[in-house]
Amino acid sequence: MVSNCTEFVSVLQKYYLSPLYGLEFCIGFPGNLLVILGYLFCLKDWQSCNIYLFNLAVSDLIFLCTLPCLSYFYSNDFQETNIYICLINRYVLHVNLYSSILFMVWLSMDRFLLIKHPTRNHYLLKRHSALLLTGLTWLLVNVEITPMISLMIQDFKRGNWSVCNDFASLSGDINLLGYSLGLTFTGYVLPLLGLCIFSQQIAHLLHAKERVLQLRVSYKRPLRVVTSAAVLFSILYSPYHILRNVRIASQPPWTKLSQCTIMNIQALYILTRPLAFLHSVINPVFYFFMGDKFRNLLTDKIRKIAIQRKLRRDQS
Repeated sequence: MVSNCTEFVSVLQKYYLSPLYGLEFCIGFPGNLLVILGYLFCLKDWQSCNIYLFNLAVSDLIFLCTLPCLSYFYSNDFQETNIYICLINRYVLHVNLYSSILFMVWLSMDRFLLIKHPTRNHYLLKRHSALLLTGLTWLLVNVEITPMISLMIQDFKRGNWSVCNDFASLSGDINLLGYSLGLTFTGYVLPLLGLCIFSQQIAHLLHAKERVLQLRVSYKRPLRVVTSAAVLFSILYSPYHILRNVRIASQPPWTKLSQCTIMNIQALYILTRPLAFLHSVINPVFYFFMGDKFRNLLTDKIRKIAIQRKLRRDQS
């Protein structure tokens, strides 16, 4: 029975994680790359919103570049002996996981302030403020993830420098459950609360302006976008964080759980991982709803390139 449980986990890692990671890379990489190129070559007048979106796209693109390696890693039964590749992949993965939701919080704040201050006279709507918040976001997330490096090195050493475990399977001097719970609260729960608060504030502000100015329905798009972001991260991140902490809590001997129960918990945790990472595939959708200017510039650029190529073909 125990053997069957273990085999089921191995099957999930090889035939579920591996293909889904590859699929997420194939879908998400072109979308995020298109957005980054669009910002670099099409957008000249950068505003605070564009700075947050650009950093979100860069974070997602870097993360997606780690998925082919992870896909190969799981499809070849954990044959990873390079400690640097293991460290970089796991580190980048979790930096992206928590930077993405923070950048969405700043975008939600930006939309709220823009509705409240249409003339963009609030200091948080200035480009230098956005750059400062962006720098602080990268710094904060890297500080949060830094203890994981120590855990991974210690765990790698215990596995004779040949086993690259995921976060929930690490072991070391640091209390893994305490660290995971702290990371869940500071990296996920608080930002999600921020998204919900800004959604509520935008709804309240639009409702008040609607009564005074009789706003059209189209002005409520920022509310739909911010609310969609909160719902998206709730659906994608919650199962992952719950099962990750349950998986870690189930491992100590004092829990007296059977091996099959532990393996079943691990199997459920495995199922949530590609779901959580799906945000990097979906995020490009927000780039096209957060600003008409960028969307129009990008579509115009693509249209011009298509026309130029057609003219060249006709001439040849």
